[in-house]
Amino acid sequence: MTSRLRQLCGTLAASALVVAVPLGAQSGKVRIIQTNAAGDNVHIIDPATNKVVGVVEGIEVGHGAAAAPDGSRIYISNEADTTLDIVDARKLMVVKKVKLSGRPNNIAIGKDGRRVYVGIIQQPGAVDVIDTASGTLARTIPTKGGIHNAYVTPDGKYVVAGSIQGRTINIIDTATEQPAWTIEMDLGIRPMTFSANPDGSTKWIFVQLTNLNGFAVVDFQTRKEVARITHPALPPGRSTVPEGSDPSHGMAVTPDNKTLVVNSRLHNALYAYSLPDLKPIGQAWLTGKGAGWVTLTLDGKTAYVANPVTDDVSVVDVKTLKEIAKIPVGAVPKRNTTALLQ
Repeated sequence: MTSRLRQLCGTLAASALVVAVPLGAQSGKVRIIQTNAAGDNVHIIDPATNKVVGVVEGIEVGHGAAAAPDGSRIYISNEADTTLDIVDARKLMVVKKVKLSGRPNNIAIGKDGRRVYVGIIQQPGAVDVIDTASGTLARTIPTKGGIHNAYVTPDGKYVVAGSIQGRTINIIDTATEQPAWTIEMDLGIRPMTFSANPDGSTKWIFVQLTNLNGFAVVDFQTRKEVARITHPALPPGRSTVPEGSDPSHGMAVTPDNKTLVVNSRLHNALYAYSLPDLKPIGQAWLTGKGAGWVTLTLDGKTAYVANPVTDDVSVVDVKTLKEIAKIPVGAVPKRNTTALLQ
């Protein structure tokens, strides 16, 4: 895309906030997909310009987001309709709604794009498995407690699903689509992310927990907690802020497995830790408020933090840990993800 064309796309988005920007969708560029928990739309951000370049309309109380590996489809869990909404990534329009077994929360997509895994928060809890070829509910896998967030491990071999009420991490084998094992914790399971071994297998699960301003570290092979980290104390002159549902919510590992970034709602900051030694590197103080979720660009250089209190997204340079931009989006933005769209 030429600089003139990119400038034109940015101008169109800023002035009209259009439903679709075909030029951006057809370019095969990296996009940040941002759901809005109190609205009926999903915003698409171009990380090259930090501008909104498209909006998907008609998804009430969107929660989780994922994209097909080929960039042709976007998947959004719809709490209002109890559906998984399938979006054409070029037209940015909902093309199908798949009825789920219960009210959904966050979602994940398999490495090959054949399955979408939907966390079902409604009791007794489950992970719904959606066949993306047919656009149908293929299987409902029972879990120990309602599922808040579902993830796929770095090697694609397992689904990891966390329950707040059940205080459990449910591990599901993607080959058999059956429960493999469960890890019980002392607090409710909030967001998670992973580090990988050199062969690509999962090394650690980083787990945020109810009422903890930090995270736990669980060894994937031994299935045991090996560390619990609390974020550094605030420096003089800074005070805590109303944190919403949990003090620390949202985390991600850079693609090189060298840095873990972790939100703190309580401190209104994005913290960074070195891996594998888990030493604090520093923090980015955010001007948006809420720090509800974070996603990284594919090169790991930039973090996008959803701010549900101020209805915007903070853009943070991971190397310098400085907020470099703030992007207005919809009402109460929460989950976001990074994708390469057509």
